Amino acid sequence: MAAPPRLITLNIGSQTIGLAEFRIIHGRLVLVNYRFHDTPLDPETGQRRDAQAALHETAVALREMMSEMHIHRASVNYAVPAQSVFARFVKLPGLEAEKIDKIISFEAQQNVPFPLDQVVWDYQVVGGGMGEQIQVVIVAIKRDLLDEINNVVEETGLRTSIVGVASMALYNAFCYNYTDLNGCSMLVDIGARTTNVLFIESGRIFLRSVPLGGSTITAAIAREFNEPFAAAEARRKRDGFVALGGAAEPADPDIGRVSKTVRSTMTRLHAELMRSITHYGAQQQGKRPARIFLCGGAAGIPNMCEFFHEKFELPIEFFNPLQKVTVSASVRETAHSAHLFGELVGLALRSVTVCPMELNLLPASVVQRQDLEKRRTFFITAAACILLALLGWSAYYTRAAHVAQQTAQAMGQKNDSMHVAEGQLDKLKKRITALDNVATPLITAVSDRNFWPQILEELNARLPEADIWITELAATSGGKLLGAPEKRGGEIAATPPPTVPPAPKAKAAAKVEKSIDGIMVRGLYLYNPKQQEIVVDYLRNLANSPMFVVNAKTPERVIKSNSVPNDTEWAFPYELQLTLRKPVKLP
Repeated sequence: MAAPPRLITLNIGSQTIGLAEFRIIHGRLVLVNYRFHDTPLDPETGQRRDAQAALHETAVALREMMSEMHIHRASVNYAVPAQSVFARFVKLPGLEAEKIDKIISFEAQQNVPFPLDQVVWDYQVVGGGMGEQIQVVIVAIKRDLLDEINNVVEETGLRTSIVGVASMALYNAFCYNYTDLNGCSMLVDIGARTTNVLFIESGRIFLRSVPLGGSTITAAIAREFNEPFAAAEARRKRDGFVALGGAAEPADPDIGRVSKTVRSTMTRLHAELMRSITHYGAQQQGKRPARIFLCGGAAGIPNMCEFFHEKFELPIEFFNPLQKVTVSASVRETAHSAHLFGELVGLALRSVTVCPMELNLLPASVVQRQDLEKRRTFFITAAACILLALLGWSAYYTRAAHVAQQTAQAMGQKNDSMHVAEGQLDKLKKRITALDNVATPLITAVSDRNFWPQILEELNARLPEADIWITELAATSGGKLLGAPEKRGGEIAATPPPTVPPAPKAKAAAKVEKSIDGIMVRGLYLYNPKQQEIVVDYLRNLANSPMFVVNAKTPERVIKSNSVPNDTEWAFPYELQLTLRKPVKLP
């Protein structure tokens, strides 16, 4: 069976760095390995020398722990210290979900003490709803600071997955391990520089930071003994405990002085915690704590639980985030340091289950990278589809080219066979042309034989029924009678056709072929009621003939020698000059 994936979590405290490795085995979260490392402080002041030196020391310590735990490259959920983050709890009226984002953006502009383009911020609804006021926690961190921290983390080979806040990771770990508590619980995280106080009730949370911690105790011891901070820190770790009221004095007076100094600082912390409880009740309408849990590096000072029990008169115990977490047998004893694992467990839960607090302060570079990774599957699928499409088209075109080649070969063979038939057809066409050349004059002669019968039939068919007849019929060519004396021909052709300017003489004049292009019709009509209109009616009938070109609208161009009727004569002559639609060649 393949090993379950690693869950790497990192807590970057102000003085202590924690690194842990978890795995999911049989549905349970298992702590496989961990390391804690104290970063060096200025031996005189107890502070980091500067920001760059602090980040460098963090990177060195992180590489050492990764080397010891055999971690080279992995995704990591890490938390930044609460003092580096601005957190503000805001109450809003009951709103629809789609309006909350706009309202919270406005609230963030009003509450975050920096321009929003200079910070990375997130929010989460932590209480209210159903018509009641909504409580929202807004957290923000300077963009430059977050980028510097993230660069240090990723330079070691880790890849950022989630960036949380230490106190919010504690809240997730508490909700995971303590599910059967009623009332209000107060979680006191005593760190090196600050103490974070979490008020946890069913469906609500409130956070307040107090600027007192382990470094405050060490600084007080350094003043008491007038010694450097490093020496005072060593003395605190060696001799420090919280003096209890009514307890016997230690035999060593220096130890007694240390214990009283520690108690004095813890008394100040107790006063701040009481103010926090009062503020929580007055401003947040929260209940008074029914129990107190201690965690953090400075919470391990001897008699710490007894001191707070004496002051608050409430159940006091160390917060144990490993209650529902399986601890691997390969891990060293954790019973006396379980209260240090809260942030590490809370961060691991972000990758395992749905947590009540899921704030994520990811730098812009990580957001872009995660978006690309989410789309990577889509890009790979799209590339695969494109590749398959190209392969499919390639196969298609290869097959199509093969089919086209086969078809071309078959068509070529058919074309070769058709070329033989084409040659035969060409020979037949030539014979047909030769026969047409021989038959055309004969066909023309046969057609011309029927010319005059057709003319006579057409003239007779369109002649009016009575009072008019034809006396003379002659053929004309170019407006002249054919076969008539020139004198008479000149008399008949009263209106010769218009002359056409002669064409330029060629080297060899072409012979002009004569043809019959008109018919001259002469006749008589009797004295009748219509008189000469009977000739016009005849002309209109001839206008519908397919053999003549006649314009019935201009009869004067066709009718000639139409004399005026009188009472002395019984018949009157008329003459029609008709143009053939299709001239007939003369033999």
